[in-house]
Amino acid sequence: MGDVHLPVQHLRGRGAAENPPNRFERQRYERDPDEPAQTPDESESPSPRTELIADCAKSVIRRNESPDLPFNYSLNTYRGCEHGCVYCYARPTHETLGYSAGLDFETKILVKHHAAALLRRELMAPSWKGDVINISTVTDCYQPVERKLGITRQCLAVLAEFRNPVVIVSKNYLVTRDVDLLAELAGYQAALVWISLTTLRPDLSAIMEPRTSSPARRLAAIKALAQAGVPVGVLAAPVIPGLTDEEMPAILNAAAAAGARFAGYTPVRLPYGVKDLFIAWLHQHMPDRAEKVLNRIREVRGGRLNDSNFYSRMSGEGIFMQQIAGLFGMACRKAGLSETPQRPSSAAFRRPGEQQLSLFGPP
Repeated sequence: MGDVHLPVQHLRGRGAAENPPNRFERQRYERDPDEPAQTPDESESPSPRTELIADCAKSVIRRNESPDLPFNYSLNTYRGCEHGCVYCYARPTHETLGYSAGLDFETKILVKHHAAALLRRELMAPSWKGDVINISTVTDCYQPVERKLGITRQCLAVLAEFRNPVVIVSKNYLVTRDVDLLAELAGYQAALVWISLTTLRPDLSAIMEPRTSSPARRLAAIKALAQAGVPVGVLAAPVIPGLTDEEMPAILNAAAAAGARFAGYTPVRLPYGVKDLFIAWLHQHMPDRAEKVLNRIREVRGGRLNDSNFYSRMSGEGIFMQQIAGLFGMACRKAGLSETPQRPSSAAFRRPGEQQLSLFGPP
């Protein structure tokens, strides 16, 4: 089946312009354009409201089953992400909840209000050995709603109490709010932060990832974390061939100057409905460059716009991808950045109360 060009309109502050059909649902609701709006969300508002929905999760630590991802356990405080990055590979996860990968993903945010209590319970289990927990493997734990709810900070406080190692990935300057907890964990070699920086162009970032922090603010976040002694690196991710790949040396240089110690990258992934959303976005915002970008993506994805195979999905393939990999390696060397950050340590992990009990000897 050929690429689908969706009709689009620009919605201020949103990456997607509409809700494409959910591939798991047989029926779809569409409001009659002649029918008067019944709720504010159905009005002609240029920026649809964000709806917060309680997520009644019974656990928060998830074991990774994908062999090509560099972590074993993850935690996501929210499902859906108001950042609205149009290229986000996580958008299809909302379809499993009965929503759309389009506007629903960035306006219907499921909130794990009791995440910290669940985390504490799971860390107290005798089977837990203090493994590294990766936060924001699906959606950003520092998306805008976190400023109000503080659920990520609550979870970090629990991790700091247990001295459990953590890795965080974010596009938001809000991560610096928790520099005290991150620095505390870093004192036990138990914290590492990645700041994802797709482009240095504020104009491009504003339309491609509309509710993230600006590139300048993300560099400022790197600086603040580095000054606090928190190991911090930059993820040039995703690399979009034909659109952002040429910025890689500049991104790594700027991040290194701000205090980043290490760097990584991944090529853009466009699974399921993300592909059509991204095509529509390209044709709306840069029609003269759209086909060039799409053809470059096909070059690194075996002639397709997405590759779902383990390992190759994270690295891409072909001559053009080899050039990007070479450019990354050279830029890292020139900027003095490592390509292999030191893994956080579990050596200091403890359960509250264990030290006091140990004073009385073995049971």
